[in-house]
Amino acid sequence: MYPSAAVARGFLGIVYTMMRQHEKGIAELEKAIDLNPNVADNHAFFGFVLHLNGRHKEALVEIKKAIRLNPFPPNTYFLYLGHAYMYEGMYDESIAAYKKALRAQPNNLFTHLRLAAAYSLWGREDKAHAEAAEVLRINPKFSLEYFSKTVPFKNQADTEHLINALRKAGLK
Repeated sequence: MYPSAAVARGFLGIVYTMMRQHEKGIAELEKAIDLNPNVADNHAFFGFVLHLNGRHKEALVEIKKAIRLNPFPPNTYFLYLGHAYMYEGMYDESIAAYKKALRAQPNNLFTHLRLAAAYSLWGREDKAHAEAAEVLRINPKFSLEYFSKTVPFKNQADTEHLINALRKAGLK
């Protein structure tokens, strides 16, 4: 098997998940990791896919493994880590991870969006509203209605959890 096959399967796993074919996404990422367990991106992708499937504790394990494998991880690793922490109710850790992600990309809409949700869920309304303002600064046409249709969570309850937190932060 070619070394690039593991990378290709990793990307395929993300594509399937974004198309809401969750089982296929998980299966491709498991194959990718079996082919080459040292590809950090595949562990990060797998963690993200597990998060979208409601398997947040498992997601944390995979994302932390990705960070160990890549000593200079891209900001997406910290974004994914923040997601899993947030859904585990670990808001302090979630916010710290999102802040690390922002260091590399201070205008990342999705990081500000999830940071607004984490602050909202943690009961820090002032900071949640400030992050919601950042979301609107970056994208003045942001809409929760549109965003809720694009989030590929397997479980509708996970989508509602995020949307309710964002609504509480002041987004519409």
